[in-house]
Amino acid sequence: MFKIAFKVAYIGTGYHGFQRQPNLPTVEGELLRAFKKSGISENPENSDYSIAGRTDRGVSAIGNVVSLKTNSDITINQINYYLPSNIRIIGFTRVSNGFKPRYAKKRHYRYILDKGLCPENSLNLKLMKQAAKKMEGKHNYINFSKRSERNPERMVYSVNIAETSDNVVFDVIGESFLWNMVRKMVKVLVMVGREELTLNDLETLFNPYIPASIKPVPSEGLILMDVIYEGIEFTCEGYAVNNFMKTLKQEYARKKTILDVEKEMINVLNGF
Repeated sequence: MFKIAFKVAYIGTGYHGFQRQPNLPTVEGELLRAFKKSGISENPENSDYSIAGRTDRGVSAIGNVVSLKTNSDITINQINYYLPSNIRIIGFTRVSNGFKPRYAKKRHYRYILDKGLCPENSLNLKLMKQAAKKMEGKHNYINFSKRSERNPERMVYSVNIAETSDNVVFDVIGESFLWNMVRKMVKVLVMVGREELTLNDLETLFNPYIPASIKPVPSEGLILMDVIYEGIEFTCEGYAVNNFMKTLKQEYARKKTILDVEKEMINVLNGF
């Protein structure tokens, strides 16, 4: 028996999060079903099955990681055959028996903020980038998650903000993250950009003795880009990647049509 780690990509908007839940569609539920049907593991739960991250409802991923032990030859396309098209294993690697996906060197999240949701010229990107730099390093992030967190200190390696014609893109790389932490970080940065918070207010948010309530930005804008491990490289499965890209393009076209219809309806109603 040997241990395999899989790199998993998925569109999270159609699922109730990653973690399995009774009678609800989840990414993990589909994965476990595919492992059983493909013969990789008759009982994944008893095969040292483990995951890197339990993403929330609506969150998508390109690089989440799961691992398990198996006696079977690994055929990625065989597993993917039993998965819905919006979930794909896109890479794998053999790992040691002691490998635990949750103990990663780095995690990379990206948040896409639609500029159309913000009033024109309402975001001060210069202030946002200054605030982003203050988020780097080790801080107490209890105000960015649940007040009941036992270990709220987290190391954030980098927080970068870039602007495109349509979006503001936030890239956050850290060792590990608390529940809702990245989405609350983005919310605070947007509030700084709108000048609803100052840089001094941000310093106060890192004070665990001054409770604060932060509403996270919507989960649909968040992508788990990658989970990185010391000395481990994944073998990419090109066929699986191409199939997932095909699904993404089809979903994009379908949703764009819906948005174009709704935009046209708004334009017509504005004329009433």
